[in-house]
Amino acid sequence: MLPRAKHSGADLHGMTKREPNNLQELLEQRIVRAPDKPFLFSEADGRKFTYSEFDAAVNRTAGLLAANGVTKGDVVSLLMPNSAEYIIAYFACWELGALAGPVNSLLKEHETAFVMNNSEARAILVHPEFRERIENIREELPRLKTVITFDDEARATRESSAGNENGRLEVRRPIVNKDDDAIIIYTSGTTGKPKGCLLTHGNVISNARQISDWLHFTKDDRLVTIMPLFHMNAVSVTTMSALYAGASTVVSPKFSATRFWNVISDYKITSFGSVATMLSMLLNTYPDGVPKGLKTDQLRFAMCGSAPVPAEVMKKFEETFNCPVIEGYGLSESTCRSTFNPPDERRRPGSCGLPIGNEMKVFDDHDHEVSDGELGEIVLRGENILKGYFKNPEATEAAFRNGWFHTGDIGYRDAEGFFYIVDRKSDMIIRGGENIYPREIDEVLYQHPEVAAAATIGIPDPLYGEEVTAFIVPKDGMKPAAEELLAFCGERLADYKCPKSIHFVREIPKGPTGKLLKRELAKQFSKGRRVN
Repeated sequence: MLPRAKHSGADLHGMTKREPNNLQELLEQRIVRAPDKPFLFSEADGRKFTYSEFDAAVNRTAGLLAANGVTKGDVVSLLMPNSAEYIIAYFACWELGALAGPVNSLLKEHETAFVMNNSEARAILVHPEFRERIENIREELPRLKTVITFDDEARATRESSAGNENGRLEVRRPIVNKDDDAIIIYTSGTTGKPKGCLLTHGNVISNARQISDWLHFTKDDRLVTIMPLFHMNAVSVTTMSALYAGASTVVSPKFSATRFWNVISDYKITSFGSVATMLSMLLNTYPDGVPKGLKTDQLRFAMCGSAPVPAEVMKKFEETFNCPVIEGYGLSESTCRSTFNPPDERRRPGSCGLPIGNEMKVFDDHDHEVSDGELGEIVLRGENILKGYFKNPEATEAAFRNGWFHTGDIGYRDAEGFFYIVDRKSDMIIRGGENIYPREIDEVLYQHPEVAAAATIGIPDPLYGEEVTAFIVPKDGMKPAAEELLAFCGERLADYKCPKSIHFVREIPKGPTGKLLKRELAKQFSKGRRVN
């Protein structure tokens, strides 16, 4: 049983007499409250930024962007590993009223080019590790005016000509309101074509407040970001919610099972964001629990999202590490989190919890609300729901039917109001927290000269939750090798999207209209039956 966490409501709400109009104003409110309190720790190099020092770094970087022509409404792509610079870059964009456009660093060059072109990025802040990738596609990016190497904020801003003697830059700040765009982040729908989600300053602030209030974060909490900052999970759950609470956050370059508990101990972490794969890896690495000599008793809970945690993994993790797992549900279109299990005795393993601020219902195919316990599509409405898809009115209209955002996820609500996610309307695969859209893989496989038909599905995997496998019908007289097809995909897709196994079949199940029945394929595969 979980004890109810102490909720220092006076601390949280006392520091903010009014809701800020934009994200820079939120930061300034926290600076007034505690300018010398540590806000951001960089695990990679040991740097520490107080609230006022962080603001100064943001201001210098905003000046750097402004000196390169970035103004309100421009999109600045961000292509970096997790770092203090990544978080500074987000806020620098917001200070100028520009949109931060995080780019998934796992994408191939042509995938990166699509995201940057579709978002109409004017500038990019890029880590040297990815600079060559941008140079290779530079001619394909006609709207891109500026490429700025950004792995060391102090050096990058010092080398620019925009600084003055006191290290701060005079940035002309535009008027930015809650309805102004703050982030453009790319997701995909059932067609597999990426769509740019437009999230406003109000969306990001409201979700930070919802998460912080629901989980009772206070100024004494210290979170750690190990999820990639090109996902909203890392932005909302462990960065912005920490800021909203006046707390601290630690940014790690990436998840490392061997170093994880040292980070928790060294930085006195009270909560962290994760996906089920991370919990499994920690169990595999430390089957006997936290290594001796490390202090983790301050750890309140692990927050887990993206895909449901297998019941056995959750039970074993909590028993092994004495750390409750709080599951939540959300998507980029809801800024991040829409539900969380309560961090107390009401928690229900297997449920994604209760709505944390937005409205949430279950609709049938005619957009009528269904009864408790009945399956239907999860729909959302509230201040954390996206403004729309960038320059895609058709997708926006389809998603917001009858005033509700349709998630495409299938679930139900119980009599006490707890929600459960049981399936996805789309065939999307979630592998280790990464969303993978099978049609994109199918289209690559169809390009192979020896493939007559292809169907990609996700199959259960104990480590990643789901793994990618493809079923292939060869053309008559052809006998392609599985290794050849895997290599073919590897040349055209990000590694995490590539199938890890190939199955050759005579035919793929189809419905009356000829549509491939991937769910039937998955069902037969799970039963160990032949597909044909």
